[in-house]
Amino acid sequence: MKKVECCKALAVLALGLASTQAGASDTLVDFLKQSTFSGNVRAYDFNRIYSHNTQSAQPSQSAFSVGGRFDALSAPFLGGFAVGVGFMTAHSLGLNNSNDNFAHLDSTLAGTRTSITALGQAYLQYKNPWLLVKVGDQTFNTPWINESDSRLLPATYQGIYADVTPISHVHLIGLRLTRWKSRTSNDYFQNNLYYAATYGGDDLRGGTGTKLTTADTQGALAFGATYADHGLKVGLWYYNYEQFASTIYNDTVYTLKTGTGFDPFIGDQFLRQWKGDSLLNGQPVNTVKGSGVDNLTYGAKAGLDSPYGQLMFSYTAISDHPGTVGNGALISPYTIGYTTDPLDTSSMIRGMVDTGPGHAWKVKYSEKLLNKQLVLVAAFARYYSYAYGNSNNAYFDIAYYPGGRFKGFSVRNRFEDAITESSSKGLNPGKSNYFIYNRVQIQYEF
Repeated sequence: MKKVECCKALAVLALGLASTQAGASDTLVDFLKQSTFSGNVRAYDFNRIYSHNTQSAQPSQSAFSVGGRFDALSAPFLGGFAVGVGFMTAHSLGLNNSNDNFAHLDSTLAGTRTSITALGQAYLQYKNPWLLVKVGDQTFNTPWINESDSRLLPATYQGIYADVTPISHVHLIGLRLTRWKSRTSNDYFQNNLYYAATYGGDDLRGGTGTKLTTADTQGALAFGATYADHGLKVGLWYYNYEQFASTIYNDTVYTLKTGTGFDPFIGDQFLRQWKGDSLLNGQPVNTVKGSGVDNLTYGAKAGLDSPYGQLMFSYTAISDHPGTVGNGALISPYTIGYTTDPLDTSSMIRGMVDTGPGHAWKVKYSEKLLNKQLVLVAAFARYYSYAYGNSNNAYFDIAYYPGGRFKGFSVRNRFEDAITESSSKGLNPGKSNYFIYNRVQIQYEF
C-alpha cells in the first residue's frame, strides 16, 4: 500500500476510534460540538500583462477560478488524540483560455485542469500543554516549508510534525516530509518546484525554469527553535532538502517598546547552504549551470511601528560563487517560483531566490484604517542580479474587511509592476522587459 493511502487509512481508523470513544463517554452530538470546523470560499481573477516590444513577446495571461477548503478537527479522545481532515477544491467553470497549449492561461492559479479536487489533509494528532504531534497529510508553517497560500489552495505535506514547548515563549520544532501536494496538484508526489510541471503525472505549476525529470526526491528534514518575548523574536533553523541542499537559517528582530506608540525595530537574516552531490548539478538554476550547492545569503532591516502604520527598509545580498549551482543560488525547493520565502526583500512577483546572486533593497509602508477594516500596503524594491540584470518592483495592496454581520468576508486587490532594464537579460529573456500582475481576490472565511 502506498504511503499516501496509508496516511488516509490511518486517519479513517483513528476517526472510527474517536467516534467509539465519543459514544462510550458522551453523546455523538456533544462530541461534534467539541470538534472544530473551519475553511474558506474564494473567487480569484488573475491577470499577467507582459510588454510586447519584440516579435517573440510572451502573450499576456489570465485566469479565473472559484473554490476553497473545508477543515475539520475532531474533539480530543483517549487523553489528547484527535483526527484532522481537509477537503480542497478549485474550479475554472470553463471560463479560462486554453488555446495554444495554455499560452494565454495563468496556470499558477489552479493549474491547467478545469478542476482540482483533493483530500489535502488527513492526519492523526496528539496534543497536551507542552507537546503537539501530527502524523499524516497536513499543512506546515515554517519559514522555508509553508502553505504558500496565495492561490486557491495551499501547499500541503505528507509526514510528521512535532512542536515542543519546554518553557514559556520557546518552541522546539521538528518535521520530516516524504511527499507534498503543490497548490495546483490533486495528489501527493515525490517532487518539488525544481521538477518538470508534469513529472510523475503531476500538474505542478508556478515553479522555476529548472525542469528535473529523473530521480524522485525523498523530501526534507527540518529542525527549528524559536523565541518570542519582550520585543525579541529569534528563529534558528536547519533544513535538509534531501538530494538538493542542506541549510542553516537565522532570523532575528528586536522591537524597542517605548510606550509612546512609536516603536523602532531592527533585524537581520542569515542563511548558509551546501551540498556537493545535489540533483541540481548541471541544471540551469537562475540560467546558470554549475556543480555543488554553495550559498551565502545575508540581510538586515530597520523600521518603525507607529499609530500611522509601519515603515520598513530591508536589504538582502547573495554572494557570487562561480562554478557552483546557479553561481551560488539560494536553493528553496518549496518556495521558488511561488515567492513565498521569508526574505524581507521578496516581492509579490519575485525575490532573491528567483534572481540569484546579487543584492536587493526594499522600502515598504503598511497602514490599517477605519478600525482596521481597510488595509493599505505600498512597496518598492530594487534588484541587482548577476544573471538577470537590474530591475524594479512597485507594489500596491488594498484589502477591505467589513466585519460585523459580514465577518469573515474580504475583498482584496494586489498589483505589482516589475520592470527590467534589458529585455534581453530579464526574467523573460528576449521577450519582455516589464510584467504587470493584478490579482483580485474575494474570500469568505469561516
